[in-house]
Amino acid sequence: MGGEMSAAQPWNSTTVKELFEVRYGKANPGRSGDVPVIGSSGIYAWTDVALVHEPTIVVGRKGSAGRVWYIEKPCFPSDTTFYLERRAEADVDPEFVAYALRAHDVGASDDVIPSLQRHELENCEIPFPDPIEQRAIARILRSIETATKVEGAICDKLAALKSATMAKLFREGLRGEPLKQTEIGEIPESWEVVRLGDIAKVGNGSTPKRTNEAYWEGGHIPWITSTKIHEVIISQADEFVTDTAFRECHLPMVPRKSLVVAITGQGKTLGNVALLELDTCINQHLAYVQFQASSAVPEFYLFYLQSLYPYFRQVSSSGGSTKGALTCGLIANLKVPFPSREAQQEIADALMLLTRRHKAATKRFEALTNLFGAVLPQLMTGAIRVKDLDLAEVSHA
Repeated sequence: MGGEMSAAQPWNSTTVKELFEVRYGKANPGRSGDVPVIGSSGIYAWTDVALVHEPTIVVGRKGSAGRVWYIEKPCFPSDTTFYLERRAEADVDPEFVAYALRAHDVGASDDVIPSLQRHELENCEIPFPDPIEQRAIARILRSIETATKVEGAICDKLAALKSATMAKLFREGLRGEPLKQTEIGEIPESWEVVRLGDIAKVGNGSTPKRTNEAYWEGGHIPWITSTKIHEVIISQADEFVTDTAFRECHLPMVPRKSLVVAITGQGKTLGNVALLELDTCINQHLAYVQFQASSAVPEFYLFYLQSLYPYFRQVSSSGGSTKGALTCGLIANLKVPFPSREAQQEIADALMLLTRRHKAATKRFEALTNLFGAVLPQLMTGAIRVKDLDLAEVSHA
C-alpha cells in the first residue's frame, strides 16, 4: 500500500468502499468490436460488448498492479483489473477519485507477480472535498495531462520526421543528382565514400581516480560522461577536473565541434552521438571524433552517425566488437559519405532545424510532466488550492 495522505489536508477523508463498489473485471470475450478492453497496463484489445457503461475507474490488480485509469466511455475491464462502480448515494466525481488514487499510490505486493488485494483498494483513504472542489481539481489536472499528451505526440512526430528526413537526405542529397551504388548504398554521383578515420582522429578518454581529491577538488577543466550524450548538443559540463588530473592522467582535451559517441552504456545510451560546443575532457565510456579535414562539417557527421544508431546497437550485441560495447577502431573504420562542404552544410542546416524543434518540444513535454508530478500531490493534500492556480499559465507551461 502507498503512504498515508498528509495531515495538512484541509478537508475530510473517506475510503474507496464508502463511495464505490469494488468489482472484479472479467476475461476478455475475444470478439472484435469498438469497445476498449482495459488491462492493468491500459487498453490492449477491442471487443463488441461493454462490461461497464458509465464513467469508471479501472485499477490494475495483477501485473501492473495499482495502475489507475479513468475511463469515460463504455469499456470492458479485464480479469487483471478491478473497476469501481459509484454508489447511488455518493456525490463524488470519479475523475477526481482516479487522480486521488494516483497521488496516493495504491501500491502492490512484493509477489513474483505483483498483485493488489481487493480489501487494500477498498480501504484506501482518499481526500473528500466538496464536489465543486473535486470537479475543479480534476479539470485542472486533466488540462495539464492533455497538454502533456499533445506535446508528447509532437515529440514523437518530430522524431519520426527527422528519421525519415535523414534517410532521404543521406541517400539523395538536396540537389536532385543521379544516384550511384556504393558500399554504403546509393548516394549522389558527386559524393565520395571515405573512411571516418581518414578525415578525423578517433579516441576515448578516462576517469581520474575519484578517491584522489587532488584530481577533483577545485577543478576547472570540463569533464563529461555518457549521461550527457542525450543532450545532442553539449554546451556545458556538470563535472570538472584539476590541472593535476589533466596532467597525471593524460586526459585528452577534446575540442569543440568534435563528436562524442557512447561506446558503452545501459538502456538506450550506447550508440548515441552528440556534438561538443565546448572544449572538454571525457570519460572512458565515450569515444571522440575530432575532425582534421577542413572540408568536413561536424554537424553533417553528427546526423549521419545518428542514422547509424541501429547498426551500432546490432554490432555491440552480436559480437562484432567487444561484447556489449563499441570500439574506437570500429568507429574509425566506418565508411561514410563525403559530399562537398556546401552540400554537407545544406543537409546539416536542414537536420539541425528539426533537431532544435524536437529538443524544444521535449523540454516542454518534460516541463509539463514535472508540473503534473508537482501539482498532483499538492492539490490532493490542500497544500495549494485551485483558486491559487493560474489556469492560463498551466495551459501554456
